[in-house]
Amino acid sequence: MIDPLLTAPLLTPAEMNAWDREAARLGLKTELLMENASREALHALAEKLDGVRGKSVLCLAGPGNNGGDAVALARHLHDAGAEVVLGLARPSGAHKGAPGFHLRLARRAGVVVLRAAQALEEAKAQPPDAVVDGLLGTGLSGDPRPDTAALIDAVNRLGQRSFVLALDIPSGLCGLTGRPGSPTVIADATVSFETAKLGLALPQASPYVGELLVRPIGIPRAVREALPPAHRLLAPELALMLPLPDPAMHKGAAGRLLVLGGSPGLTGAPFLSALGALRCGAGLVTAACPRGLEPVLKAGCPDVMTLPLGEGEQWDASMAAPIREHLEAWDALVIGPGLGRTPGAARFLEALLQGGPLPPAVWDADALFWLAAHPRRLERSVITPHPGEAARMLGLAIPEIESDRAGCVRRLAESTGAAVVLKGPASLICQGGDPSGSVYVSPFAEPNLAVGGSGDVLSGVAGSLLARGVSPLLAACLGVYWHGLAGRLVSGEFPYRGNLASEIVQALPRALTEWLDAES
Repeated sequence: MIDPLLTAPLLTPAEMNAWDREAARLGLKTELLMENASREALHALAEKLDGVRGKSVLCLAGPGNNGGDAVALARHLHDAGAEVVLGLARPSGAHKGAPGFHLRLARRAGVVVLRAAQALEEAKAQPPDAVVDGLLGTGLSGDPRPDTAALIDAVNRLGQRSFVLALDIPSGLCGLTGRPGSPTVIADATVSFETAKLGLALPQASPYVGELLVRPIGIPRAVREALPPAHRLLAPELALMLPLPDPAMHKGAAGRLLVLGGSPGLTGAPFLSALGALRCGAGLVTAACPRGLEPVLKAGCPDVMTLPLGEGEQWDASMAAPIREHLEAWDALVIGPGLGRTPGAARFLEALLQGGPLPPAVWDADALFWLAAHPRRLERSVITPHPGEAARMLGLAIPEIESDRAGCVRRLAESTGAAVVLKGPASLICQGGDPSGSVYVSPFAEPNLAVGGSGDVLSGVAGSLLARGVSPLLAACLGVYWHGLAGRLVSGEFPYRGNLASEIVQALPRALTEWLDAES
């Protein structure tokens, strides 16, 4: 398990409800949490509007707790000197419990209260400085009902001229999957209370969330520790776990990595993996390939050593023996980039796994194709499937993988014992045998990483970390973050894509510098 201080919690709607219930059991009333949330929202809005005194704000509230936050915020805005209108999506009588309590306070304070449809209609003539979205909460799945959908459409029209702040989640967005309903509020900023919600961190939510602000509302530490979230977001603080260079180190101490791969037409894959490892600081990187392919691989870069195996251009079982005889020469392996799916490659992998344990390894690409048909326990390994490879390994269709990515990465981790990286926008990581069952979520969803060879680079990054003695789970998390940050830097140079995988490699040292500078 990764130190929780180096990651950020991501709550599912059910987990947040459990936190609320446990806080109430300890005596923290919902009315108080709502008061705290609304005050944090006031501070967030004041930051965005450069103060709220004299500013016009339309607060829209549904009947649930999310709406209660908006109702309480309207009172705070009124007291702070804003010209505020509170628009209710349902009749006043629908606001019961804590939301009803705050609605009564708002009325007594003198807040103008209208039905939401009327308030939105009146706002057309003179759009407010800000619109606060408290219509729907995190528990929605599917599309909003038609009357609420009409309100959301009106908010989005106003949003062309008004700042839109969503409370906890933009209305219409699923707090679990991040999938937008039809329609969904397009917010300029979202203030999420206590922690970010899982759906907000997923790539499909990004166009609707705007700037994500996380604000505490007073959930007790005892609750947070007793009910830890199942998902955590990789954070810049992970840099504290990077194996940084020792001034007295030599190349052997910087990690010795062997990359096994390459086949006719696919010699670039092991080359990119090896370069990725070198750019991440590995001291010695060797690419092993069939002897007939060595001239092509060697011509790519003099910095990568080669180990020619057998004769000809195809893999076969006999090539495993010279590797097993000299396993002590390498601290870690990367197995699979460009290996091919021939029967000879399958026999090579079978022979490689016979005769005892291997050093820590990254299993990628065509090696995963073989593993799907020949499942193995890989406790000291990282495996890096994309959705198609994951589907084959689990016997599912790709849409089934995409509809439950977190569940699938857990299943793969349980079945293999490995640290599994389910690649894609906001890649997911899970370690087999981890009692917490935590799923780690990458904060990066960079289109520039969606290019052939990008996964090979990632395998080299993770392999270089394994070679430095980093655990498989930590190597997977650090590797995904480092690779994702490099992709973000590349996207600055190629905003409309068009970059090469080799340019992701070249960005890795700069990404490390920015990562360390940001953390410090």
